[in-house]
Amino acid sequence: MDDLDTLRELRSDAPAGDAGRLAPARARLLAEARGEPESASRRAFRPRLGLRSRSVPRVRPMLVAAVACMVAAVAVVVVQRQGPSRPAEPPRYESPSVVLEQAALVASTRSTRSTGSLPRPDQWQYRRTMSTGHGEEPGKGTVMESWTRYDGTQTAGFDPWGRLRVENQEPDPGDDDLTPQEYHRKLRALPTDPAELLARVRGDEHWQRLPTEEAGQEDPDARAFRVLSLYLQQQAFMPPKLEAAMYRALALIPGVGVQADVLDGAGRKGLGVFRDDPHWAARQYLILQPGTYRYLGDRMLWLRDERAGGDLIRSAGQSDAWAELVSGIVDRPGERP
Repeated sequence: MDDLDTLRELRSDAPAGDAGRLAPARARLLAEARGEPESASRRAFRPRLGLRSRSVPRVRPMLVAAVACMVAAVAVVVVQRQGPSRPAEPPRYESPSVVLEQAALVASTRSTRSTGSLPRPDQWQYRRTMSTGHGEEPGKGTVMESWTRYDGTQTAGFDPWGRLRVENQEPDPGDDDLTPQEYHRKLRALPTDPAELLARVRGDEHWQRLPTEEAGQEDPDARAFRVLSLYLQQQAFMPPKLEAAMYRALALIPGVGVQADVLDGAGRKGLGVFRDDPHWAARQYLILQPGTYRYLGDRMLWLRDERAGGDLIRSAGQSDAWAELVSGIVDRPGERP
């Protein structure tokens, strides 16, 4: 039995006070996270920071004491890494696969009551978000409210004078993003085996269609990370078993890491899941809430200067962030959940 199997077993049947039984598994997890041998293993995702994405949607389970012990054991094994040509980074977990397995275990315990019925096509998805640019104080960014009709045919929001505006949305053949209804349809068709899920995402022809300026530049691993990240943002109707499979599929992608204390657009600290990609000047984080592993927002951090035609676009160390504050389904634009 490997460590991840042990985690599953401990979560399901370990008594809360059985410290002796938990000790060997905890020791093995610590050894793995430290990298010790066992004695006797840009377009990461489409950001909402000025890039194309209108993707939408958005239980805290009581876990047994054994799983809480695993979290504590893994959480202490972080190191500070700072390359000579990169800005300071938050502490990085040495074993992202263990962190993502913990996320999968927590996700699998979520209630399915909120995912039992889908909205009507004429209902609307409400979201309140906050975006923070470089130099802005965390939590002091721009707050926006938006409504997207579930079938994607209309959007709504307030103009600068506080008037609610409703606009029709025409299909865009060059845009590979989906309506809320299309996202949920795709979620319901995905497999819950991590390896099968990863293969499905890598081979999905829909997600292989990219903007012309980036055609042919996105490798399958980058695409898989981007699309799984987009799917994980669709929390409102995410089946628990599928969410767990997504975290395990992320752990199978080369270059995936996890950092602690990454700030979202509202200044909330979370676990930043990312994928190292030498082809991009910036790193994109999918930020999860510690403990619940719910989606909080995202952050883009520039690791080196980015130039276009000789002009400096972004300097190393600059960042933009986005946070999802509230989301839900309502009957008409202007309503809030």
